[in-house]
Amino acid sequence: MARRPLPRILSSGSASITRSREIARTAADSATDVLHPLITVVRGLRLLAVSGRQKWVATPKERRGPKLFLGAACVLAVALVPYGPILALITVMGAAAWKGRERTPAPTGPDESETARLRSLYEALVPYFSTAEDPDPLFAHGGDWSKAFDAYTFDEDGRLTRLRISYPAYFADGEAAARSRIEQLLHTKSGRGREYRFGWDEEANRLVMTVLDALPTTIAAQRFVAAPGETVLGFTDPDSVSRTVPVRDGVATVDASPVVWRTGGRSTEPHLLAVGQPGGGTTTLIRSIALQALQNGDVIIVDGGGAGEYAALTGRDGVLAVESGLSGALSTLEWAAHETERRLITANLARQSGRPAPDDIRRPLWILLDRPGVLGHLAAAEGRTDPQEMLRIPLRHGRAAQVTVVLAEQFDALDGLSETVRNHTRARAVLGPASPEQIEAVLGSGPHTTPPPEVPAGRGYVRLGAGPVLRLQVPATPDPYDDATSDAHRQAVLDLLPGRGDRVETPPARDAADEGPATAPVPVAAETTAVPVEALVAEARPSERLAKAQPAGAES
Repeated sequence: MARRPLPRILSSGSASITRSREIARTAADSATDVLHPLITVVRGLRLLAVSGRQKWVATPKERRGPKLFLGAACVLAVALVPYGPILALITVMGAAAWKGRERTPAPTGPDESETARLRSLYEALVPYFSTAEDPDPLFAHGGDWSKAFDAYTFDEDGRLTRLRISYPAYFADGEAAARSRIEQLLHTKSGRGREYRFGWDEEANRLVMTVLDALPTTIAAQRFVAAPGETVLGFTDPDSVSRTVPVRDGVATVDASPVVWRTGGRSTEPHLLAVGQPGGGTTTLIRSIALQALQNGDVIIVDGGGAGEYAALTGRDGVLAVESGLSGALSTLEWAAHETERRLITANLARQSGRPAPDDIRRPLWILLDRPGVLGHLAAAEGRTDPQEMLRIPLRHGRAAQVTVVLAEQFDALDGLSETVRNHTRARAVLGPASPEQIEAVLGSGPHTTPPPEVPAGRGYVRLGAGPVLRLQVPATPDPYDDATSDAHRQAVLDLLPGRGDRVETPPARDAADEGPATAPVPVAAETTAVPVEALVAEARPSERLAKAQPAGAES
């Protein structure tokens, strides 16, 4: 069959059709340019109408009547004002033009360098998140990385700050070794010099990696907003605790997230153990705790290192003793054990008689012992009792007697801690540089963060009982007598130190029926000799009931 020839308009008029299309397109572009202001205003009016309708729908029915009346009153006022309608029309057109203006769309998705970084990270995870038996692997060489990386955020330098990874269900996320390999790989590939936190969601098979900001090191010692029985150990990440306190950071006042340690009769972690390297900040932590405890309690300090770090506290009101020698430490700790027993007996008698506990046993007593291993070594060399043995009664029964024990030791002497100390110090802190194995050995659980690139003094981790492991930065509390201390930090510590009770007060008159000799308060000597209980108690607070206690060495 012969083919029919094409119509003339289709065979010879293609050039004219093309030319007509170009003319129509040019006319449309010209019309768009001419009508662009009108299009912008119409788009803005539509957006304003949609926004007004949404607000009207969201308004409760009982409030629609007053709003409608207010709108009608405004329209009437505009209509009565000279040139009011014209000004209102100009205002509406201007608002519509601003609302309907063309905006530059925000860039979505990563750029080329960020895409290359994500793909490289995806390829590095393939050997760990894939297996040959998987028919449809989520991680495969040359695969689609966007299916595995649900969300990601980059900083201005193009480095990852947050990444959420979906991994296959057969990955052994319950094994610490497998999780450690993934965390180490992500830390290496995402860039060193930063601190990362890893959140594993085993139920949803997701891993969230977040870059953490450095904890502030400029917060100095000060009066923190805390209730009686609460001690601020330091500060941590804002999303780790549900509480903030106002603190002075230089000349400004900011809200910081504190790590609050609760002591007293209802505390589940009544005693604290801090471990660190030399210069890690354990002495700073004890000094900070001492300044807070002196607000409403008495303090006994035993400096096993003998470096004089607590000389500024000697003779202060509320500081019963500051000992650095073996003899003075043993006598002071022996008195503390007798004082704990006395408090327990007094509290028991008060409960049996139906009376409230006396004030002298309700005032907290803090026993702060820095580096007990040194004193234990000296005691073993001289054939004397280890000072840690004197802490058995305060550690076991201190919660009921309002007695709190805080110990600080270094990693090299950690094996010398007694079993009683290990069992009863459920609040733990690790300060200074430490490996994940050392942190887990002390806290009972490893941190979910990578080691910080720089470890300032007082930087570490803390765990209260069976709670989570938190990052910790102890407030700057240096020795004010140290020449290397800055003037601001020195003055901050000096402002918190209580006064010295140098004056000897005359005891009140007593009846002849009172038992025991009257004792006047005298300052506590800083010598390494046995300290009578009368002198210790009288300096902290004149009290006849405490003055009747027996000296530490009375039984011998």
